[in-house]
Amino acid sequence: MDIKITRTKNPKRKPEKGEKLGFGKIFTDHMFIMDYTEGIGWHDARIVPYGEISLEPSAMIFHYGQEMFEGLKAYRGVDGKTRLFRPDMNAKRANSSNERLCIPQIPEEDFVEAIKAVVKVDEDWIPEEEGTSLYIRPFIIATDAFLGVAPSKTYMFIIILAPSGAYYENGLAPVGIWIEDDYVRAVRGGIGYAKTGGNYAASLAAQVKAHDDGYSQVLWLDGVERKYIEEVGAMNIFFKIDGKIVTPMLNGSILPGITRNSVIELCKSMGCEVEERRISVDELVEAAHSGRLEECFGTGTAAVISPVGKLRYKNEVFTINNNEIGDLSQKLYDTITGIQWGKCEDNFNWSVTL
Repeated sequence: MDIKITRTKNPKRKPEKGEKLGFGKIFTDHMFIMDYTEGIGWHDARIVPYGEISLEPSAMIFHYGQEMFEGLKAYRGVDGKTRLFRPDMNAKRANSSNERLCIPQIPEEDFVEAIKAVVKVDEDWIPEEEGTSLYIRPFIIATDAFLGVAPSKTYMFIIILAPSGAYYENGLAPVGIWIEDDYVRAVRGGIGYAKTGGNYAASLAAQVKAHDDGYSQVLWLDGVERKYIEEVGAMNIFFKIDGKIVTPMLNGSILPGITRNSVIELCKSMGCEVEERRISVDELVEAAHSGRLEECFGTGTAAVISPVGKLRYKNEVFTINNNEIGDLSQKLYDTITGIQWGKCEDNFNWSVTL
């Protein structure tokens, strides 16, 4: 892929070492853009200074939500090298979302090449402190100026970069999770497995309700029977019950998380028994009551591993592992981040070094 690079003449102030970064609030000097036109395909790949984009008010993205996005990170390793974590998986998932949303496929090698290219241009924006990273947000939007309900004939593929600290301000401190028993987010046959903004918009009302009651995230039940655990708003979910690692199976309404897949592979390599299956909220409540629920944690690109210390369902609150991070959660976090930062041997060949 031929990528034209236009460097900024007005570089921004970079965050200083030790400066609080937050998550997704600061953006680098450059961004990648590529256009799609029906009959031509993807074309005009370029890296340009980060800035506003111009769209018609009638652009279809504003009216029908035809868009997909991805999320991954670049890390400054302890050896000074820049690493990406499993970008090929993001490319595969992007095209899975594209297929469901009637967005043209992007060759996986081009998707990864575009990420590598823009990260390389802004490589000096990658923070070096432990726990920090350069968050990478690739996304595609429909750009046709047309108010008919149909797939767009033109699109923009854009990648922006954000130097970021920990997703949660309290780091690995266990969070509280609200099991939602009113709203639903997705159903099988819908777009729950796609990485698209509509899924997150559908989660906001419950998220606000949970936050108002002091909980960090919402844990969704299935949208049909309203009894089976699915996923957290921004993460997949895992439980350690009687020594077994249990996570909801992928059923079309759950995002196939890349960290989720990594955790499953790691747990199996550690000799843990892993079950991907349906787990009802009643089973979870019974396990909590009986003391068999030993650990609970979420997995995702942003937080990596997020220990859960408290679950709320209806009017009952369950404390897990004395509201402390469990041994398995800590080990998984240390291993994955160790691979990402080049501290641990990468026996899975997950890291891609620039």
